Amino acid sequence: MEYNRIVAITGLSGLFEILSSKNDGALVRSLADNSTKFVASRVHNLSHLESIEVYTIRDNVNLADIFLAMKESSEALPDAKDNKALKAYFEKVYPDLDFERVYASDMKKMVKWFEVLRDANIEIKAAEAETDEAEAEPLETENVPEPVTAEAKPEKAPKKGKKAE
Repeated sequence: MEYNRIVAITGLSGLFEILSSKNDGALVRSLADNSTKFVASRVHNLSHLESIEVYTIRDNVNLADIFLAMKESSEALPDAKDNKALKAYFEKVYPDLDFERVYASDMKKMVKWFEVLRDANIEIKAAEAETDEAEAEPLETENVPEPVTAEAKPEKAPKKGKKAE
């Protein structure tokens, strides 16, 4: 199982692995109980974990960065029902979180999802950084056509009926 195939689905609790996708939905397997089901895209939205970002006091970070900090931390995971314990845990593990925009419900999801990923032995991979424009390859300019320029229009003759003084 690969981290980039894991999704969260609106209206369904837990995490799922995408087995295959179609225009009208996807066939997914639950990581909790290994049940397989078809999820219609008209009813549910699928969010890849690797595309989810979390608010911080600086730039937003990928959810995988939070999971990696949780994995490297020596702190024990808090009880998901205790909001104060959740906040205290994340203040130690990832102090840059913007606690005004990251709600207790979000922290509960992160803890639950981390436990599911850990139990399923899924290797958490941070999203690869996009290449900067300076590092991108230069565009090929050999076969680019010359720009077409408009020819100068002749000046209009004065309208008839008006006399020049």
